[in-house]
Amino acid sequence: MTDQENPANRIIGRFGGQSALAGLIGKRQSTVQHWAKTGRIPSQWHERLLDLAHEQGIPLEANDFVSDSAPMIDSPEGTLGVLLVGLGAVSSTFIAGVEHIRRGTGRPVGSITQTATIRLGKRSENRSPLIRDFVPLAGLDQLVFGAWDPMPDNAYEAAVKCGVLDRHEQIEPIADFLKSIEPMPAVFDQDYVKRIDGANTKTAATKYDHVDAIREDIRQFKAANGCDRLVMAWCASTEKFITEDDSHQDLESFIGALKDSAETIAPSMIYAYAALMEGVPFVNGAPNLAVDIPVLEKLAMETGVPVCGKDFKTGQTLVKTVIGPMLKARMLGLDGWFSTNILGNRDGEVLDEPENFKTKEESKLGALEYILQPEMYPDLYANAYHKVRINYYPPRGDNKEGWDSIDLFGWLGKRMQLKINFLCSDSILAAPLVLDLVLFMDLAKRAGMAGIQEWLSFYFKSPQHSPDVHPEHDLFIQQTKMKNTLRWLMRADQITHLGMEYYKEGQIDPTGDTNGKSTLAEEDRELEPHLA
Repeated sequence: MTDQENPANRIIGRFGGQSALAGLIGKRQSTVQHWAKTGRIPSQWHERLLDLAHEQGIPLEANDFVSDSAPMIDSPEGTLGVLLVGLGAVSSTFIAGVEHIRRGTGRPVGSITQTATIRLGKRSENRSPLIRDFVPLAGLDQLVFGAWDPMPDNAYEAAVKCGVLDRHEQIEPIADFLKSIEPMPAVFDQDYVKRIDGANTKTAATKYDHVDAIREDIRQFKAANGCDRLVMAWCASTEKFITEDDSHQDLESFIGALKDSAETIAPSMIYAYAALMEGVPFVNGAPNLAVDIPVLEKLAMETGVPVCGKDFKTGQTLVKTVIGPMLKARMLGLDGWFSTNILGNRDGEVLDEPENFKTKEESKLGALEYILQPEMYPDLYANAYHKVRINYYPPRGDNKEGWDSIDLFGWLGKRMQLKINFLCSDSILAAPLVLDLVLFMDLAKRAGMAGIQEWLSFYFKSPQHSPDVHPEHDLFIQQTKMKNTLRWLMRADQITHLGMEYYKEGQIDPTGDTNGKSTLAEEDRELEPHLA
């Protein structure tokens, strides 16, 4: 990495070198050496260094902490192993879908990586390639699948029991393939998921030993399938609500808690830690505390492994992150938003347990407050009442139904209402998200993008983010951030949607004919590039 590509080295040099900067900040030189080696100064130091630069008369701005050039991306060639924690409705639907697409008997509807385009340059240039043609993603034929589950059912049996796919048209034609995917014994503790029991589980003396067992599974799967790279995704049930504590702060405390089999170490953390130690990117598709604890976020940076989460954004919250920004954009007030759901799959059964529902509730409640910013617009949103309910109703199976009753007000305080009834299949909406996240996380790993991948917030109800910033929940800002990150990776110009160049003198016919170009109002969207 050259100095031009290494912003840490440039900044260190302005302060007189590693030794001088270490003295100024009161840290050992090894800390600054680590910054130089990784090319990144942690965000918690940015404000301190900006203040120091101001005091010392050193020119330094916030954008100096960001590399001028995108990283080099390793080739996507080779076999990509997909390790799924949980082989239930989401995982079996995802695996079956990929196989149908590979055989030409299904379409990847809902997958951004497979069907979406990305605009390059000016609108007048009409350059919008498919994302999969623009960035070097692994192909679907390169994927091989493995899974853990406390239930002994293979992918075929799981797909049949879950009832998401049509058995005769979508399961039986690929039965042999699905039957070949047998779940490995899972690290499972019923204390975290009380409504589930299973015999296909690991036994070990301590949770630390469970980590070793998962790491061995990872190595054996990689060797047996000839994998060049791996990605792990938590597609299992929501664990009970736990809060961050001292055992989650540093590696010594975390390992000690593992060896003591402490209650603060959930099974999802065991999988996440094992993945990071094996250099495998980790995706948390559930709302439980997992890789989003300080010790694992730091470990992800140190090991160069991408992580992201949490809680796949599929149904009601997906709608909420569209309607919420609409209300705020038009400065319409909100009195209350009542949301209720019925679903009958394993997820619904697990969430019928109060401890597990609290984990989900925290995830589903957070988005709206961040979007509306009641502290900034108290007259419109400070008194808004927000309630979320989830009801287990077995007859519906995976077919979730969500109702939203929204009480809003407009001009002169006039009260109005908006009603939404969303009937959807949870796993059908989640499956393409798993595919996209697997491919994008593999891309991030090959591009050397370690740590939290906030640019993938688009896929989550409760996006994992730096502690220095609030999470971004607006679906369309998330989409812009994701696409601008892809443009940055490929050294393409950012799209700001300003578009003033279309309306300079000589660009518009005096008669008002814009030669097919849209009006300025259509360009007046969010102006920030949303890369950071």
